[in-house]
Amino acid sequence: MNTSQFMPEGWMQTCVTINKNKIQEYIQTREILQGKVKKCDENYNLHVSLGNGIEGIVPREEVEGINIEEDGYPKINLCTGKVNKFIQFKVKEIQNDNVVILSRKEVQEEALDWIKNNLQLGEQITGIVKNIRPYGAFIEIGGGVVGLAHIEDLSVARIKSPSERLEIGQKVNVVVKSIDRDTGRVILSYKELLGTWEENIKDFESGMKTKGIVRETEKNKNGIFIELKPNLVGMAEFKEGIEYGQEVEVYIKKIDFDKKKVKLLII
Repeated sequence: MNTSQFMPEGWMQTCVTINKNKIQEYIQTREILQGKVKKCDENYNLHVSLGNGIEGIVPREEVEGINIEEDGYPKINLCTGKVNKFIQFKVKEIQNDNVVILSRKEVQEEALDWIKNNLQLGEQITGIVKNIRPYGAFIEIGGGVVGLAHIEDLSVARIKSPSERLEIGQKVNVVVKSIDRDTGRVILSYKELLGTWEENIKDFESGMKTKGIVRETEKNKNGIFIELKPNLVGMAEFKEGIEYGQEVEVYIKKIDFDKKKVKLLII
């Protein structure tokens, strides 16, 4: 679990339910709450159900604390894209017409401050995959703040796309690889949490048959790399007609514990 008060939006998939008597309490305590956005109005304000017939409004200027345009407002798509999604917020005030004003911006700013001052290298944190690009996966690590896990940090085996390891909306544990304390940019790694070579090899022994996924074929026909587990790769003798991503049955010829190598034969 996350070692800070910040959790990714939607991590617990729960919404706050409050009554009018507790609104002032939330304003004073500045507690981080979570709710589901019901709609985005014509002014790009977000409407959040707080339960008991109470609706909160996140004004457009309070929607985002990081990706802000020159006019001080977030892009329109950052507002409309929050509909039917969970967001975190603080109760900011109650206006004269009993409208409860919320701020997601304050949560983001606090989360960014936490990253710049308290997050540690090597720390294990929770996250939710928000976007996948050819070069890596963007993972929210708390309060709407997103870090990047490059494709080479997602797998020991060479993969062609991050989608071979992760999918959008997936809950994952990641390790903090680097932090830019000035900007709050965080680089994450996923592969360290898939188990060590020693831990993964315990399920295998020489002479057994098992299945694996073809991850790379050597152009010079020296061999074919086959993934037995996300953090365990063996090499099989070259065989014609084998393609990347194909599931194959293999025979384990030898396990070299000193060199951490596994020799395979495609059946």
